[in-house]
Amino acid sequence: MTTGAIITIALALAFDYTNGFHDAANSVATVVSTRVLSPRLAVLWAAAFNFAAFLIFSETVSKAIAKDVVFQEVLTIGVIFGGLVGAIGWNLITFWKGLPTSSSHALIGGIAGAAVARHGFDALHSEGFRRIGVFIVMAPLIGLALGLIISLLIQWVFKGARRDRVNRGFRTGQLVSAAAYSLGHGGNDAQKTMGIIAAVLVASGKLTPDFDEVPLWVVLSAHTAIGLGTLSGGWRIVKTMGSKLTRLQPSGGFAAETGAAITLFYTSHVGIPVSTTHTITGAIVGVGTARRMSAVRWGVASRVVMAWVITIPGAAAIAAAASLIIGAAS
Repeated sequence: MTTGAIITIALALAFDYTNGFHDAANSVATVVSTRVLSPRLAVLWAAAFNFAAFLIFSETVSKAIAKDVVFQEVLTIGVIFGGLVGAIGWNLITFWKGLPTSSSHALIGGIAGAAVARHGFDALHSEGFRRIGVFIVMAPLIGLALGLIISLLIQWVFKGARRDRVNRGFRTGQLVSAAAYSLGHGGNDAQKTMGIIAAVLVASGKLTPDFDEVPLWVVLSAHTAIGLGTLSGGWRIVKTMGSKLTRLQPSGGFAAETGAAITLFYTSHVGIPVSTTHTITGAIVGVGTARRMSAVRWGVASRVVMAWVITIPGAAAIAAAASLIIGAAS
């Protein structure tokens, strides 16, 4: 394996680490904001289940990233490196700004931007890109719908019960829902890095283009990196997700995490790389809406949505610049 390939794999794992601390907020914001767990215990809880996800999910998402964003023949080491620079750069900018944007879409935008800069728009895998694009819209809406439905069911089942008693019961339930969400997060997001490393191995001739399995060392290293990133936390984004969108009680936290977990389990099973950030944000908004429309801080929500809209072009622009510089230097 060439030095360039080794450096690119290391950079992919660095992206996975930034994904962990950037998207850790998604895993722990609700359980921290409802005071079910302290921030330190919450990140330990989330990191453990991020890592354990490799025991549950197949590698469908990693194959989609490796094969369905751009055509494999243009996915060279230089293009992948430039794409990762774009994704990491965007993650760091939005982390500093405290915006819960999508690491997934930053990665997709980065790879697409780097490929287009070198080979034009014909490099894009239009069918795969369209499939991902549909779920850019659908993932938060599904999360919202499930968060709303589960919240309404909880309100109906426990109608007339004392609120403090209900919330006391859901404090335990939220441990389960937070674990399920963290499993879904690890299952979908770590696989994106697995797909990138698999693409590097294909470009290096170490893996065939029609590969059926990702090597075990790739699986374990990707899940380890995202778990370690989660342990680093992401407290700027925790504040936005856990308290600025709407105020959550344990029953609401349970509803949001459960709705998001169901969405992530399904999309990971069918091989769709979705945004865990979009999914949990939609679920939180759904929970707030179940109480009343005014319970959601729509100004904050609109700022989050705007950040979503510019993620793919923003990461693509950084990646395109990096890819052209790498191409000129090589």
